Amino acid sequence: MNILENYIHQTMTLHLAGRIKIDGILIEVGSDIIVLYNGEEYMYIPTTHVLHIKKSVESEIILPTDEIDPLKEISLRKILVNAKGLFTEIFVTPSQSIHGYITNVLSDYFVFYSPVYKTMFIPFHHLKWLTPYQNNQIPYGLEREMLPVHPSNMNLSRTFEIQLQKLIGKIIIIDLGIEAYQIGQLVAIHKSFIEIITARQETVFIPMNHIKTVHFQ
Repeated sequence: MNILENYIHQTMTLHLAGRIKIDGILIEVGSDIIVLYNGEEYMYIPTTHVLHIKKSVESEIILPTDEIDPLKEISLRKILVNAKGLFTEIFVTPSQSIHGYITNVLSDYFVFYSPVYKTMFIPFHHLKWLTPYQNNQIPYGLEREMLPVHPSNMNLSRTFEIQLQKLIGKIIIIDLGIEAYQIGQLVAIHKSFIEIITARQETVFIPMNHIKTVHFQ
């Protein structure tokens, strides 16, 4: 039995890496994931990013009347598989969220379709939390017909590294392209590093385990 199961339906405070603090009612505890209700939405938080947890002193959050059905055992993979096709907000950095839906779940990464960034590849261990949309909302007020059911016909590989190998020669955007060196042509993969050439033809090597998202045009 997970010790946190003793606190189900109590309000807890989670401290995550990146100085993130989240308060919510503890709904479910899985092998590698925690489910909180923050008063508006359910948050699925991988424990790998949790620094510590404590019981909240006081809270105005009310237990939801439409509480999710408890599962015998939940895990990050099961949550991702169950969320396929559902409009979802995900966080891979503390300050930026991505909106869209999961299309595929592979061995160590999942494929996410965003109306803004299109097809994205995201390693499991960089997902900070996931929040499914409520009340049949659609990202950006788009018509559902504008969001393809099968957005990519690319053959997917089992692992993130092998999938990146299929992108050699393409212009890729890493971690949403916030920094200039995160956009360039992927020219090679050297064990734990990828090699890209930026717009100014600078060669940059980026550790693969630091890559949070990859997408391409």
